[in-house]
Amino acid sequence: MDRNPNYILSSSILFLSLFSLSLYPTMALKAVHVSDVPNLDHVPENASFSLYSSRFSKGVDIGRTTSFKEPKFLVIGHRGNGMNMLQSTDLRMKAVKENTILSFNTAGKYPIDFIEFDVQVTTDGCPIIFHDNFIYSQDNQGTIYEKRVTDLSLSEFLSYGPQREAASEGKTLLRKTKDGKIINWAVESDEPPCTLEEAFEKVIPPLGFNIELKFDDHIVYQQEYLSHVLQSILQVVVDHAKERPVIFSTFQPDAALLVKKLQATYPVFFLTNGGNEIFYDVRRNSLEEAIKLCLEGGLQGIVSEVRGVFRNPGAVNKIKESKLSLMTYGKLNNVAEAVYMQHLMGIEGVIVDLVKEITEAVSKMMTKPSEEGDILMQGGGEEQGEGSRPKFSQKELAFLLKLIPELIQQ
Repeated sequence: MDRNPNYILSSSILFLSLFSLSLYPTMALKAVHVSDVPNLDHVPENASFSLYSSRFSKGVDIGRTTSFKEPKFLVIGHRGNGMNMLQSTDLRMKAVKENTILSFNTAGKYPIDFIEFDVQVTTDGCPIIFHDNFIYSQDNQGTIYEKRVTDLSLSEFLSYGPQREAASEGKTLLRKTKDGKIINWAVESDEPPCTLEEAFEKVIPPLGFNIELKFDDHIVYQQEYLSHVLQSILQVVVDHAKERPVIFSTFQPDAALLVKKLQATYPVFFLTNGGNEIFYDVRRNSLEEAIKLCLEGGLQGIVSEVRGVFRNPGAVNKIKESKLSLMTYGKLNNVAEAVYMQHLMGIEGVIVDLVKEITEAVSKMMTKPSEEGDILMQGGGEEQGEGSRPKFSQKELAFLLKLIPELIQQ
């Protein structure tokens, strides 16, 4: 019998949810409902006790053979407080304009460690924060047009969307969806686009920056161009980061290798789809290729689409044995049970859209045994302790790690 992808995903998450609910009911209440998680292949890309950690400082030199290790399980806000999904029925996905100072500082109100955002460089050499390769707008005659973001000057880029001066009106900002529709980029709380320098100046310290070095998947870049872009970005980081923690990441293999060569201060992670998509550059096509690239280039770790890890859990041990760090991104990271499974697997961090919900869930799953005891003592009964932390035997965990790939294989 052919297996329907929607059924497979629902079965997988439902199994995890029921298994987790029996041990961990409170956490599951904070998760996205199973029915809100679409087809597995349709992935796009302060709690009462704070998540306290040491952070990555500007002055730490990271050698080629040094293993970069996160101080704890990291939660990273995707494009700030979450990406915008303009066609979603979930109002949280269009509450705040992504990749803006407002989104970054909204995420910073919760106990997260980093925000992730996309940086491109304008024609006049200014690093700006914007995800899409193209910007869409409409002229006075109603004709929709597109311009490549990296073909714009800084002033042109800033002319789209809300303007800093209240009396000024910016050009209409539209967005192209995955299915090719061009719609109005309408969110509840809007804000002007920003530059990387502005982010360093205006985002709450000491919130860390995961700077994704953004390049078009369909362009083969020359070394000279990559060097120009990366040096423009590095100059802003060196001048303005101060003690703020910074991580670089990119899907572009050559950019990852080059930014590591250009500096030895900040960790560099290679982004990969983990085999969920096939690219012309074979270095992008599997976790095994990602490991090879990191070892050859002295990179510190990998950020994989979460399905790539769930389909190939054995790669986690290979990554650990290679003394590399591993984090993930993807829609499944908005499901608390999926995040908890990754914690058990040894994954060191997740990039999430539902910052509030997932930080609350992670706060509970990181409760130490002594804290659990204190909660029970203060609460006067076992009921309050049920939501603190599930316990898995090695046999149960091994069973789950074997079951998950079977459930989501297609």
